[in-house]
Amino acid sequence: MTKSWSYKKAGVDIRSIKSSHSEISKLLGSTLSLRNGRIGEVIAGSGHYAGVIKLRNDDYLALHTDGVGTKVLIAQQYSKFDTVGIDCIAMNVNDLICVGAEPISLVDYIALKKNNPVLVKEITKGLVKGAKLSNTPIIGGETAIMPDVIEGYGNKAFDLAASAVGVINKKTNMLNRKIKSGDIIIGLQSSGIHSNGATLARKVLLEKYSLRKKMYKSKRLGDLLLEPTIIYSKAIMTILNNIKSIHGLAHITGGAFTKLPRIGSGRVGFSLDLPKPPFIFELIQETGNISDKEMQRTFNMGYGFVIICPKSQYVNVDSILSEYKINNTILGNIVSHRGVKVNGKSII
Repeated sequence: MTKSWSYKKAGVDIRSIKSSHSEISKLLGSTLSLRNGRIGEVIAGSGHYAGVIKLRNDDYLALHTDGVGTKVLIAQQYSKFDTVGIDCIAMNVNDLICVGAEPISLVDYIALKKNNPVLVKEITKGLVKGAKLSNTPIIGGETAIMPDVIEGYGNKAFDLAASAVGVINKKTNMLNRKIKSGDIIIGLQSSGIHSNGATLARKVLLEKYSLRKKMYKSKRLGDLLLEPTIIYSKAIMTILNNIKSIHGLAHITGGAFTKLPRIGSGRVGFSLDLPKPPFIFELIQETGNISDKEMQRTFNMGYGFVIICPKSQYVNVDSILSEYKINNTILGNIVSHRGVKVNGKSII
């Protein structure tokens, strides 16, 4: 009998992680009032896509920190390092824009098992490309050599993360917008697994296939898994600056579609009809004998970002996305009952 895989069996227990996040938030909560009444007053803490503090008048600063997860292990095994930097930039700026923040700067953190100048140069190439794709200058960072901390594949072992800053003005601010029943849910295409679910993908696929195996349209498995995360920031900021009635934005990352309620404030639900997913997701599901529900709770299934707006605005949104060559699909609607349903079945 074929083994049935899940994210938990692969070593990532989302429920346990959420419990840890809850405990962390309780502790951090005692610090949130430290700047009350002054520049830096906290407007949004943990629980949203980015932390937000007040500057002056209607101007706000958003901050976010993120990494690439175990996609770095795929890069190490495949000896390809010039794309994970793009992922690192994307994971940060794509979260910032969910609160309406235009990314303006970023600092990176590279941790290495051993000093490896060639490796660092290749990683940096990706960071630079991601910075240019998102118009986000990299103004500094840290490179740490920690042989007793960093595990991985010999001299290629590393971890990668970054922190990004963005500015919010009155026109782009997404914090107080209300998602309404009847709004449409627009899914923006992804390029593959992006930077989430790599632990499950590795456990499932690398038991059976080599990263060098040609799998789809002459592409090797390693290239499919390392396809960089799409950076949506330019397109989304253009939409926010030109279309007033955008009610919600969501970056589909860890937890996939189960995270949608964080932008609904518990008032509404999300009903999605996902079409047949791209090849890489079918391969993971079939090889690992994974349920539809588990896939939809773990992977983006072909859609890396979501825009929620009135149906009347779809033509305008689609027009701007077309300018940036981002394919999109209307995936469903906002409904009055809470929860998230995909193809008629609840996933949370």
